[in-house]
Amino acid sequence: MTVMADMDAEVSADGGHRPAYLVFCDVDETLIDCKSMFEFLRFQLVRRYGDAGEERYRSIHGDIRQRAASGMPREVVNRLYYRSYAGESAAEMTALGREWFSLAVADPGFFVASTVAELDRHRAAGAEVVLVSGSFPPCLEPIAAHIGARHVLCTTPDVADGRYTGEVPESVIGEGKRAAVLRLLAEHPGVNPLDCYAYGDHPSDFPMLDCVGHPRAVGDDPAVRGYLGRRAEGAGTAVSGCALACWSMGRDEHSADCSGQCALPLG
Repeated sequence: MTVMADMDAEVSADGGHRPAYLVFCDVDETLIDCKSMFEFLRFQLVRRYGDAGEERYRSIHGDIRQRAASGMPREVVNRLYYRSYAGESAAEMTALGREWFSLAVADPGFFVASTVAELDRHRAAGAEVVLVSGSFPPCLEPIAAHIGARHVLCTTPDVADGRYTGEVPESVIGEGKRAAVLRLLAEHPGVNPLDCYAYGDHPSDFPMLDCVGHPRAVGDDPAVRGYLGRRAEGAGTAVSGCALACWSMGRDEHSADCSGQCALPLG
């Protein structure tokens, strides 16, 4: 299940707040200069088991990298990663996530400075920042709190009796990002998707970038730059929020299956 957490609920629970627009931001290698899932995996294993933890990390990481290199879809790889957490205490991972972040953020290169500057600029303009990631809450919640993100949309492993089962109901990778973003847009009917921004570094972010009027690239991936070039060619075309939502789901706003209610949850 996707986490949709209001990180500032206690600060701005006035019931009447409406953001000027939303800014969706990928995390790994977009907002931070590393892959949080693997950095955290290594940290928590070594923190608990020392050299044996390092060996286990290398085994898990190597297996996942091999499967990814063989062409396994990123969504499947994402699910495979969380199987390594089966039986682990969710509360312990949350505490270790805070510890991991407190050490990682001491590195001045942990955050991508240009992305942080962009998010600060948007927040100053009245926007709400939304983190969108295949990573999970122990990694992402400290990051969100630090940068002032209002929402986190992420992969959330199943928990039973306080422990991870190893299963993932919904992976927020690729099309999972589109579904998560559209659901949050549906909760903000006063926000026009065309006014919103999204930041990504990889082709797997395209479904998220599809959903907004202002997609932005972080890094120099040629596929991402090509995508932005194709989007720019149609920049002068004004479309409604409904048209954008329908287009992002691969259909036309005038088709029979369009209800006129933008960004309904995907079935």
